[in-house]
Amino acid sequence: MFTQIMLGTTVILVTLIIQVVFIAIAIELLTKKGAWFVKPPLFTKNIIGLVIVVLWLIVGISLSAWSWAGIFLYTEAFDSLELALYFSVVTFTTLGYGEITLGPEFRLLGSFSAVNGLIIFGLNTAFLVEFSSRLRISQEKASSRTG
Repeated sequence: MFTQIMLGTTVILVTLIIQVVFIAIAIELLTKKGAWFVKPPLFTKNIIGLVIVVLWLIVGISLSAWSWAGIFLYTEAFDSLELALYFSVVTFTTLGYGEITLGPEFRLLGSFSAVNGLIIFGLNTAFLVEFSSRLRISQEKASSRTG
């Protein structure tokens, strides 16, 4: 049990760092390109910006899911990459279909994966809301200066 707690906590920490790095890179790039977002056509730029940001965040989420799959393979909870990755994604997104389950010796580790997914998706949601809000405010300020 202690090993699962330590391993689960470590993987959560690693995946959190991965996602924070992805968000930090996004912030840096969006800050550098901020002037582009406030010039017309705004509708098109909003779509482009949101799509790029979401796709970028999905890459970070995917790395987290792959990290969990690697842990499930390392601990021999699963014997194939496909099963480990499938279980990782399903658990990480908290869908938990139930057709594939962990044995009793790994159940606690699986719950850490679900908790990790909640944390990562919550962090990404907060970032997307903040990005959308700041984008809208910046565009309104720019249009009031020019209009």
